Amino acid sequence: MIRNVYVLITFLLCSVSHAQLPSPALTGYWHNWNDSGAPYIQLTDIDTRYDVVEVAFAVPVSPSDMTMQFEPDMVSVSTFVEQVQTLQSMGKKVLISIGGATASIDLTTEQNKNAFSGSILSILNTFNFDGIDIDIEHGNSILITSGTISEPTNIAQLHLIEAIRQIMLEYRTTHNKKLLLTMAPETAYVQGGQSGFGGIWGGYLPIIHALRDSIDVLQVQLYNSGTMYGIDGNIYSQGTSDFIVAMTEAVIQGFNTSGGMFEGLPPAKIAVGLPACPSASGGGFADTATVKAAMDYLRGTGPQPGSYSLVQADGYPGLRGMMTWSINWDAEPGCGGAYQFANNYQVIFDLTSDIAAAQAMGVPLMFPNPTNGSFTVNLPAGPSEIIIVDVLGNQVLRMNTAQQSEQLQLERSGLYFVYLLTDNTVLVNKLIVSH
Repeated sequence: MIRNVYVLITFLLCSVSHAQLPSPALTGYWHNWNDSGAPYIQLTDIDTRYDVVEVAFAVPVSPSDMTMQFEPDMVSVSTFVEQVQTLQSMGKKVLISIGGATASIDLTTEQNKNAFSGSILSILNTFNFDGIDIDIEHGNSILITSGTISEPTNIAQLHLIEAIRQIMLEYRTTHNKKLLLTMAPETAYVQGGQSGFGGIWGGYLPIIHALRDSIDVLQVQLYNSGTMYGIDGNIYSQGTSDFIVAMTEAVIQGFNTSGGMFEGLPPAKIAVGLPACPSASGGGFADTATVKAAMDYLRGTGPQPGSYSLVQADGYPGLRGMMTWSINWDAEPGCGGAYQFANNYQVIFDLTSDIAAAQAMGVPLMFPNPTNGSFTVNLPAGPSEIIIVDVLGNQVLRMNTAQQSEQLQLERSGLYFVYLLTDNTVLVNKLIVSH
């Protein structure tokens, strides 16, 4: 019995060590600066419901030098690296986001392409990031100059694709794992390709197409957008349930452009990107009820909330999750209440039912979870054994008990697996400790 338990533990830990993004996943951008409306918060103080943290931003040295740079604004490099590692020990993924609202990326020359890829690799290795997020909003590298979706001709765009591929290859060689890749284009650069194909309109489509097998999540910014065509030929306005539903289904089903057909991506690669509150964006905020109605319809768990009808009537249960700009705004009490976006995500994906489901299946129920170190484990009647291991497979606690609850304490922050052994069952649950 015990030998089988350790075989199971080893298998589960190996699975976790090679795991990529969770599904569903809550993604948030994190400001590397202090803002009067959304103050700087320490990485380790981020609400633990955020699965993916996109650090904003890596930017070029100058408009002509594409050597990318990132420097922690409020803490030392060593402290920042420790904070990244703490989040990772809790099962979180931390990515560096490239570009942002003000930086312009132009990889027209080989020199700039090589400077871009080399400096991004250096940033990844210095800070131990899990991947990159492409949030380039300006510059020649995301513009359509001629060509098609499948055969772009803009050399700056081709260089960006080549650079990302090179970064991914060298990262895998160095770290023996896949580099996580997310993208957060504005709607004009994606769905906007339906109304025009040139300049910014459809500008990301060749990039998405070329890297579709490598992209982990596409999270189009459904804000600061104005109006856009849906695949039904109608125009929808940002901030509405119709806009959320129509824009999301467009990138799943695909659509035609004058530059060719854009083949959609699987729902598991799509997250819905929205602002945390009205102050977080110039436009496109939707209240929690509107967001929930749209998400329920998209996921096939609720009625049609507006005039847009899904092509796939039963929705997309495998939708990857949600993204927000930003964690800092979401954490601000004046932003509609602290962590309003995270709260709504939890309700939408019915994560509050995890406790009831755990009880029904006999999984060891622990609370609070996440915890600051002190927690209670509820146990079934009769003798049992508790084994707790960390993500590296190190046993940190082992005890036998006949009690129906045990008060326990863990001193180090991180992600743990709690195993409960009875005469004929092995039960497991995850525990997050954040001091």
